[in-house]
Amino acid sequence: MVCMVLLSFSRKSNTRLMKRCLFRFSTGVALMFFLSSCYTYTVTVGKGPQSGVEVKKMNHYLLYGLAPVGISNPSQMAGDAKDYEVVIQHTFVDGLIAAITLGIYTPTTTIVKK
Repeated sequence: MVCMVLLSFSRKSNTRLMKRCLFRFSTGVALMFFLSSCYTYTVTVGKGPQSGVEVKKMNHYLLYGLAPVGISNPSQMAGDAKDYEVVIQHTFVDGLIAAITLGIYTPTTTIVKK
């Protein structure tokens, strides 16, 4: 918005201002992508993990996570264990896959520690 106002005042230096505005915009977009962190969501059920056994499963989403295609069920992954911990995270690899597919496919990882 500010770039468009600046461009309307001066026709002589349009290209220089446009390049500067484009650079600032692209830098802002790049920072937005690179500074986003990998999130982790942890839930402890009962007394938490007792045996040290881990079960991992991928969750599959489309359109930036708006449409779930295949999601894991942590209680099924825990089996008959009454004490366990569930960690749902967006790992670096998950983020890389989401970036390569431009957010069309966005996986997460579920880890159940028994």
